[in-house]
Amino acid sequence: MGSGLFAISFDAHRPERLARFWSGVLGAEGVDEYGDGVALPSGNDAGYRLGFRPSRARKTAQNRLHFDLTSSSPENQRETVARALGLGARYADVGQEPDASHVVLADPEGNEFCVLEPGNAFLAGCGLVGALACDGSQAVGYFWSQALGWPLVWDQEEETAVQSPDGGTKITWGGPPLMPDPGKDLHFDLAPDDDQRAEVERLLSLGAKRLDPAHDGDGAVLLADPDGNRFRVLARR
Repeated sequence: MGSGLFAISFDAHRPERLARFWSGVLGAEGVDEYGDGVALPSGNDAGYRLGFRPSRARKTAQNRLHFDLTSSSPENQRETVARALGLGARYADVGQEPDASHVVLADPEGNEFCVLEPGNAFLAGCGLVGALACDGSQAVGYFWSQALGWPLVWDQEEETAVQSPDGGTKITWGGPPLMPDPGKDLHFDLAPDDDQRAEVERLLSLGAKRLDPAHDGDGAVLLADPDGNRFRVLARR
């Protein structure tokens, strides 16, 4: 019994447009219908998709979750930044130092992401999407390690990280304090290995909480992790 990470999904006002942006940035080909939205293959060993689902939520603060894109050289970093800007990204200020070696951008709907400088040893071998960096507690890192069955690859001074046994993107949590709920963010969509109801009960026993409403139009169950971040447990396909 368990769940796989089916998708990391964006709340999107215009799902198709946002999918085209990320497809161009990541070189991901092939768009599929995804409930009432669309999805891209991540092209990543971790095996998840990128989902883009319609939402009327308004962004009110910096996202709690953002992607860290890796670079193989300074030229490669500049190319990734230029490609993103050409597709509709903009520079973003999240409090980074003026001489920071990473570049902070926001996609056309304001979702922040970073293009890291080359030489990041922690993300070596993780692919272009090196990390999903999350604002979150040590407890939530432990929760997601158990929920996904992904081992902890970092656990130090309230910072945690997990990674699929197959490799690929690392999911990291930076410890307290937590940023406010931004209203419009990224979230996890889980695919249960077996019975959806039994998997929901397992996740509740690990510390998840039920949300109201309890279901969405696709038959997914809506839950929140111990830090209050919402996620979905999909109906079996």
